[in-house]
Amino acid sequence: MPMEQDLIAEILSESKTIAVVGLSSKASRPSHGVAAYMQASGYRIIPVNPREAGATILGEICYPDLLQAAAHHQIDIVDCFRNAVDIPPIVEQAIAIRAPYLWMQSGIINQEAAQRARQAGIKVVMDRCIKIEHGYRS
Repeated sequence: MPMEQDLIAEILSESKTIAVVGLSSKASRPSHGVAAYMQASGYRIIPVNPREAGATILGEICYPDLLQAAAHHQIDIVDCFRNAVDIPPIVEQAIAIRAPYLWMQSGIINQEAAQRARQAGIKVVMDRCIKIEHGYRS
């Protein structure tokens, strides 16, 4: 685990902007709480959710997909709040926008998608909560 901890430290220290794929406007949802925490910790949050596209979440315009988000913002971390089966198309978009990091939240494991991302040069964290990991380092 030391290598993964080094990667997590790198991601959190090198990144400024997090595209949260699956971010909900509902404050009761885990995606909202995690994104609000990361925003309060100094990161720029870019909401990505086709059902919420055009709405404002946490003071930011929500985009339908990563491609449209990246047309307006430099994305450092693609943070996924989606089911594991939904990760492959997100990885393809992350590759297309040249995102340096892909983060799959707790409970999200897709080895094939992670391998595809790594082959494209994206560093991957899987089955971890970015809020919890950030809290360990604060």
